[in-house]
Amino acid sequence: MFCYQCEQTAKGEGCTKSGVCGKQPDVAALQDLLVHTLTELSHCAVEGRKVGVADHDMNVFTVEALFATLTNVDFDPERFVELINKCATLRDTLKDKVTAAGGKVDFPGGASIQPEQTIEGLVKQGEAVSLDAKPGADPDIRSLQHTLLFGLKGVAAYADHAQILGQEDQKVYDFIHDALDALLTANMPLGDWLAMVLKCGEINLRAMELLDAAHTGTYGHPVPTYVPLGAKKGKAILVSGHDLKDLEELLKQTEGKGINVYTHGEMLPCHGYPGLKKYPHFYGHYGTAWQNQHKEFTEFPGAILMTTNCIQKPQDNYKDNIFTAGIVGWPDVHHITGKDFSPVINRTLALPGFAADTNGKSVMVGFARETVMG
Repeated sequence: MFCYQCEQTAKGEGCTKSGVCGKQPDVAALQDLLVHTLTELSHCAVEGRKVGVADHDMNVFTVEALFATLTNVDFDPERFVELINKCATLRDTLKDKVTAAGGKVDFPGGASIQPEQTIEGLVKQGEAVSLDAKPGADPDIRSLQHTLLFGLKGVAAYADHAQILGQEDQKVYDFIHDALDALLTANMPLGDWLAMVLKCGEINLRAMELLDAAHTGTYGHPVPTYVPLGAKKGKAILVSGHDLKDLEELLKQTEGKGINVYTHGEMLPCHGYPGLKKYPHFYGHYGTAWQNQHKEFTEFPGAILMTTNCIQKPQDNYKDNIFTAGIVGWPDVHHITGKDFSPVINRTLALPGFAADTNGKSVMVGFARETVMG
């Protein structure tokens, strides 16, 4: 394997045996194969645009699947097999539509990759299209191509969160397809690759605008709010990640059940949103940063829900208490589908919860632009 998409990569150069994040070589290869298959899907999308063929579901799938390859998101090889096969099906279906509309789809080498039937076969296919599979390429151009790919993964993360709450912009989807297609087919000079990387930054700002509109449009502008860092006696659920919709649905489903909901890590700012803080059982914040989850999740006396990303290998002493949702995944960890959080709630009710109130410190959140600038 070869992965250097995060700043914690081994020796500052690249992870080649296993990822410092916990990613195994088979998952790294499956992610590389998924990215390559997405470039083929995007090639069909670009050619389809020329003849008036478009597919909204394909756009949404593209950002979801690309997001799944980000660091600390999905470590489950079985889920990548599903994504690769779905991507190939969407690609072939879209290609047929483009051809029927008078368009032309030409893949490099004359044909697209057809997924193997076994994980072992898929891993070999992924290794053949990995980031270091073209050692003879110009190192400067190669660097810009990889920078573009990593930037696209960030755009996809923002775009996916935004579309979940109903905020989308076709030009974001179009650029993602254009850039992925370029990574597959383009033979451009260095200056053109640099321009595309800079364009990626511009599109990323648009994706962040969409996400801001999604959050504030759905839950209101954040307001200054004290957030307890202690605990309240009773049953408890801990939520980590970044998905506000999952948090909202969990708050709705736990109303009246005697369960207090806590945030962890980067979910802390959620306490400032009026549409979320209105729930009286949305109590406080537990723990510190995502990288401390092994110690903190071990000590938490309730169920834990991981949304979107920031998961590390679950320890045996809390593996039965942790659940994943959305894009995030880990092998043999219960995954929530359809936003039915009954399994999380039932597990919480079976666990002891906090035995007594603990009066910790508090922090303030909610100093967003409407508060600071009016």
